Amino acid sequence: MHMPAALTSINARDVLRYDVPASLVVFLVALPLSLGIAIASDAPVMAGLIAAVIGGIVAGALGGSILQVSGPAAGLTVVVAELDATFGWKVTCFITVGAGVLQIVFGLSRIAQAALAIAPVVVHAMLAGIGITIALQQIHVLLGSDSQSSAWENLSAIPGSLIDMDWHTVVIGGLVVVTMLAWPSLPAQYRKVPGPLVAIVGATVVASAAGFDIDKISLDGNFFDALALPELPSGNWGAVVLGVITVALIASVESLLSAVAVDKMHTGPRTNFNREMLGQGSANILSGMAGGLPVTGVIVRSSTNVASGARSRASTVLHGAWILVFAVLLTSLVQQIPMAALAGLLVVIGIQLVKTAHMKLALRTGDLWVYVITVLAVVFLNLLEGVGIGLAVAVAIVVVRVVRASITSAPFGTPGSRQWEIRIHGSLSFLMLPRLNKALAKVPAGAHVTMHIDADFLDNAASEMIADWQWAHEAVGGTVVIEETGHALLVDAPKAPPRRHQVATRETGAHGHHRLASVALLEHMEGLSDAQDPDSLFLTCSDSRVVPNVITASGPGDLFTVRNIGNLIPTAPGADISVEAALEFAVDTLGVSSIVVCGHSSCGAMTGLLAESGPGGAVGTWLEHAAPSLSAFRSGHPAGRSAADAGFSEVDQLAIVNVAVQIQTLQRHPLVGRAVADGRLRVAGLFFDIATARVIEVSSTAVTVTA
Repeated sequence: MHMPAALTSINARDVLRYDVPASLVVFLVALPLSLGIAIASDAPVMAGLIAAVIGGIVAGALGGSILQVSGPAAGLTVVVAELDATFGWKVTCFITVGAGVLQIVFGLSRIAQAALAIAPVVVHAMLAGIGITIALQQIHVLLGSDSQSSAWENLSAIPGSLIDMDWHTVVIGGLVVVTMLAWPSLPAQYRKVPGPLVAIVGATVVASAAGFDIDKISLDGNFFDALALPELPSGNWGAVVLGVITVALIASVESLLSAVAVDKMHTGPRTNFNREMLGQGSANILSGMAGGLPVTGVIVRSSTNVASGARSRASTVLHGAWILVFAVLLTSLVQQIPMAALAGLLVVIGIQLVKTAHMKLALRTGDLWVYVITVLAVVFLNLLEGVGIGLAVAVAIVVVRVVRASITSAPFGTPGSRQWEIRIHGSLSFLMLPRLNKALAKVPAGAHVTMHIDADFLDNAASEMIADWQWAHEAVGGTVVIEETGHALLVDAPKAPPRRHQVATRETGAHGHHRLASVALLEHMEGLSDAQDPDSLFLTCSDSRVVPNVITASGPGDLFTVRNIGNLIPTAPGADISVEAALEFAVDTLGVSSIVVCGHSSCGAMTGLLAESGPGGAVGTWLEHAAPSLSAFRSGHPAGRSAADAGFSEVDQLAIVNVAVQIQTLQRHPLVGRAVADGRLRVAGLFFDIATARVIEVSSTAVTVTA
């Protein structure tokens, strides 16, 4: 497989042009966050910078995700604070080393992806619980008081802190909060400077100029003085082992989920999860050995890295080098930062970990109880117990959903006709026998019964109960007609172990019941009758040979599809706004996670563009929107050169360049570009080769062809 050159190799020209500027932006974001996370973890302040340096350089160089940025993360602050309070800082560093070793084991044993088996709703709720805990702690620092040891104590102490608040700290912390919250809504040219940096620098300047007598960051020596070897625990090894497992699991899951999110933001090589564990484990071993915080992949810094134009792992490595230079030479500046400013920063970080999008997703998918219970358990118990309880609830709900069936039994027809109807839909196992028996028992003797069974799972116990009841009912003069429209059949249950059937179509059932295509389609349409919730906006050509759901192996409700001649995105003033309306609706209302532009081979629009005398009339007017694509093709666009090297015809080369140009147009689009920068959306390109039925990936600079 040939990957875009810019993402598969590192050369000095690309590093200077793309990676150096991106690394500086990420450095400016990471610096205040690393200091704040160290303070929130009750760790030495310099431990945050040590972890940022090692995470950037070591995990960046060795990890399996080329654009993910690693460092100290808010997700572990509660755990680290508890470990520090229990064992002391140097033993906590030993636990970090142990967690790194365990992550190395995860990577070498090639089970890293198993960490992704944790339900995303539990991870989202875990982060929200951590965010609430951080906010509850730091609100007291912002008000000029001391934080308490538990979430409940912090919550109950808020009225007292409000009464005794220090207005100087409130002004400085509040200035940071307002700046952070307002920054995303500013024009793009201002947002090029990282909001956290502006907030901290601004608050520091105001505090100094106003002469406020408030607490500031205190450092014990310089960067090299902070380097310290860990210590072995003097006892309580069971708790130490539990701490190692907790840090390793949380750091691994957060890093892997972050890597998955980063993969959705770019079109380069996908993450090697096992290698990522090796990189994260190595970074944690070194960070713990040097006296630093635990390291994970961090989505805030990673999304900033991608949005800033990074092309290779050189960016994340360089960002670590910049932090090292700062920590060695400019530590005196750190000691000018008010504690209240970092408290304001941490309050916002905590609030931002509680995402309404995750709540809405949990509500739509029926996982809201899992989310709420996990959040409350993390906040009011502890992180490990909270995640364990959340996973237990999630598993219980899955079991209930898997074994649940809808069973109804009722008379129908005219009064006195003795007609009964029994309907069974879902998974029919021995666990459903009490409900099934109750429904069958309602039917009076001698009644004429029609039983509709639509089962995707049916075991022998359920089949035997129905057969016994049918025999007994017919023996006293009743009749039973069984209609089966599901994939699991009564006649098959005694012959083999039950399994969940996923057959798409079946023409004839065991009892000769004809299966209609509409029955199979009906299964896929469940839940779509009232609203749609597609994952992607799919922009493709009107050509009848392009079938989006077949190309992408997707089903009803998965794609929000927009089609026009040449799969174009008009940008000229006065152009057709139908595509613009679709983009706005898909991103703002439907909340799609990706936009895919798909071109195809032998495209009539591209053939017309290349013709000496192009098409006239309305088609010719429409194809004027493709002029940038034709110009880019004739200028030697990299995607065109890649397509030529792969043996595509001139028309297909232009079609591929056209997809690349439309991707660039989307990336510059105000609405789409902002969503991409926020990590909410990714833009991708495809090319469908009709002759070979191949689907080929296209980026803004190249084409990826599978040999």
